[in-house]
This record gives sequence, C-alpha cells and structure tokens, in this order.
Amino acid sequence: MPRKLIKKFMPDEAFLRNHKYLSWMGSHLHDPSLWHLTRKSVAKAFLVGIFCAFLPIPMQMLVAAILSLFVRSNIPISVSLVWITNPLTITPVFYFTYVVGTYLLNTPVLDIELKFTYEALSHDLSAIGWPLLAGSLFCGVIFSLIGYFSVSFLWIWHVRKTWSDRRKR
Repeated sequence: MPRKLIKKFMPDEAFLRNHKYLSWMGSHLHDPSLWHLTRKSVAKAFLVGIFCAFLPIPMQMLVAAILSLFVRSNIPISVSLVWITNPLTITPVFYFTYVVGTYLLNTPVLDIELKFTYEALSHDLSAIGWPLLAGSLFCGVIFSLIGYFSVSFLWIWHVRKTWSDRRKR
C-alpha cells in the first residue's frame, strides 16, 4: 500500500502520546500496532472506522478511538474514517440506513417533515428510532466487513505485484 502517502497525513505519534487531552490513556497509547501501517492494523482500522461512521450517535470519533484501543487497530485511520458521515453525507446515509431498518423490521417508511421543536423531534425520533438503529447497525457491520476484506485483499495484491515487478527487473 502507499505508506508514504498515508504517513504524510498521519499525525506524529509522539505528539499524540504527549497531548494534554490524551494523557489519561497512559501506556495504552504505546502499543505499536496503534500507529504503524501494517496490513492487519489498517484493515482493522477500516473495520472500526466504517462501523463507527454508521452509528447514529454523537462523538463517533471518540467511540472509534476507544474501539481502536480494544481491537488494536491504527487509531488515526479509524478516527478519520468516521468522517464518511460528514455534514454533506449524513442525511443520505442515515436515510438509507433508516430505509434498510424498516425493511429489516418489516415496518412502513414514514414520511416525516422535520420540525425543530422539542415535541416534534421527540415524537419523530421515537417513530424512526428502532428502524434507524437496526439499519445503522446492519449497514455498519456489512460495510465494515467489506472494508476490512477489501483492504486486506488490496494490500496482499499490492505486495505480490511489487514482488513480481522486482523479480522481473
């Protein structure tokens, strides 16, 4: 994989270890697999990051960072992949997951006009909550597994191609 390109955009490992807001993590941030670009750590980062991107909750980046510690995946890639659902894409992505959730739960798709009052939002969210959650979890698992296996396959393919090109030279 293009390590040099990815490393240009990754934050410095020492800076993150010494950051004042991350000091509470202590020695957990010293695991090399959290920072190095290996096939396994990057593939796991795609698994964690894409799954967290589909979670309909605030602070997805924090959840991705904490899950990265447990799964031992590359933290910067996991956290950056959460931005799949950014302000431009969040509406179509979560509408898609809502429709998938209604299909999974066998409920009708509701035509809701969002009004930004407390009563309207609490009523609308209670009506679409379970289908949105079910669809988000389902899509998160499916797309994160696709990302995991795609990165693993592409990494292996790239390494084999590089070795083949070396042998030819």
